Amino acid sequence: MPSLREDLWYLRIRPAEWELWLDDQGIPDGTPYLLSPRFVYDVNLNSYLHRVDYLEGPLNSQKNRAGALASYFTFLHQARWGRVWRDATKDDHRAYRHWRRQDARGPRIGGATWSQDTSHVFQFYAHAKRKGWVAEIPIPLREALEWSGSSGGRPVVTDSEEVKRVPASYAHDEGGTRIEWLPAASYRRWRDVGIRGYDRDGLPRENFRGRWAERNAAFTDKLVRTGLRLEEQATLLRSEIPLGEGPPGYSKFWLPGSIAKRQSARWVFTPASSRRDLTAYDREDRSFVVEEAQAAGRYRRIRRPLVISDPEFPRFAQYTSGAMARQKVDVRLLGPLERRRLLVDTERGLEPAMFWLGEDGMPLALSTWKDMFTAANRRCKEAGLEERAHAHLCRHTYAVITLEQLQRGHIAALGDMNPAQRLHYQRIFGDPVDWIRRRLGHASQLSTLIYLHALQELEAETRMALVPDMWEDPRDTPELSDETPPLDLPEGPVTQ
Repeated sequence: MPSLREDLWYLRIRPAEWELWLDDQGIPDGTPYLLSPRFVYDVNLNSYLHRVDYLEGPLNSQKNRAGALASYFTFLHQARWGRVWRDATKDDHRAYRHWRRQDARGPRIGGATWSQDTSHVFQFYAHAKRKGWVAEIPIPLREALEWSGSSGGRPVVTDSEEVKRVPASYAHDEGGTRIEWLPAASYRRWRDVGIRGYDRDGLPRENFRGRWAERNAAFTDKLVRTGLRLEEQATLLRSEIPLGEGPPGYSKFWLPGSIAKRQSARWVFTPASSRRDLTAYDREDRSFVVEEAQAAGRYRRIRRPLVISDPEFPRFAQYTSGAMARQKVDVRLLGPLERRRLLVDTERGLEPAMFWLGEDGMPLALSTWKDMFTAANRRCKEAGLEERAHAHLCRHTYAVITLEQLQRGHIAALGDMNPAQRLHYQRIFGDPVDWIRRRLGHASQLSTLIYLHALQELEAETRMALVPDMWEDPRDTPELSDETPPLDLPEGPVTQ
């Protein structure tokens, strides 16, 4: 039996120092990696996942990318005679597509999910071919339909003849522009039953033990009233959220690009009702868990924390240990994962800079918020309600309802103006669709136009409700079997 080589670098790192070593290597917390069924770490494969441009992206994107590769490579091992990714063939991809989409024993996923997973696998093999790890891309390809445009936002490869090619297995049933959203009354019903634990009549249930019901309701209310993405809202700092007394209308705060998708920094408008709920959570539940965590010494055990020493000027934080000890960093540049280590040195002691905290006084993970939506949907189903929601549906709801209100006001204002006044008004106040685009952080107005389709469907449903089920009064319509001629019909032929 061969003995272990003591000179291997990774054997010289004690288990308790692994996380510190990863910090020094610049690998953020939560970064995914893949192991083979024999628990072998493939350096080439994981170097693709740990590219700098990927590590700078959202953690959800990193997990989706790693998950798509893990699913395909697991299929190769279990269903294709133990193959590894380097030995994959085009037939393997065809078999994988059949299992994922058509096989009764498979998951039967939708077109959008399949196309996204295929895109991730395709991008990996295109990278592997450029690096010389594989001789060809083991996915059937076809010529891109749009030579000189964006290929529908999907990646392409270019062969020696300068022909752009894409996977031939992309789905054609990706759902089009259909979006889901809830009218305001439906959202409130979902929130009260699913989050607050009320019954169908809107009364509190005696057997409901929702310790964090009001915190969770404040969280979903803020999502549906601001249009923020889940990760954007979940990683906000306490210093970034409007708290305390404010104006009767809307308050606004700046969402930094470091936590916004595609660096889409922007102003976010929060209504007074949401501000009151956030302030109540901050002064009650949040303060309580912070005091408990301080008493238990949890914040002192955080690995290499970043500390804001001046709560009145929370722009800069300082590393407290490691290779970057005493170095200052602009808080606005910190990404979601770095914010979890960010503490504020207050008069009461250290406390997290992030706003949303769990029962242990530590920042809540994205998975916890997703589980909250799952539990709320289950309660609604048990109560016999049809309403279901998820974080992105709250974003859609904000966009559709706000756009409808803005469009209505915009049209009413233009109706009372002459052409010169309308032109001046539009130059000053712009287009409601563009305003929504900015609030949602979309790079292109084309992404925002899907909500106009929702308004068109809503308008059509409203108008269709006015169409009677029956075109004529059945009392005025003779039965088909009644062949008796009308009394006023002439008896003989009509002659000129």
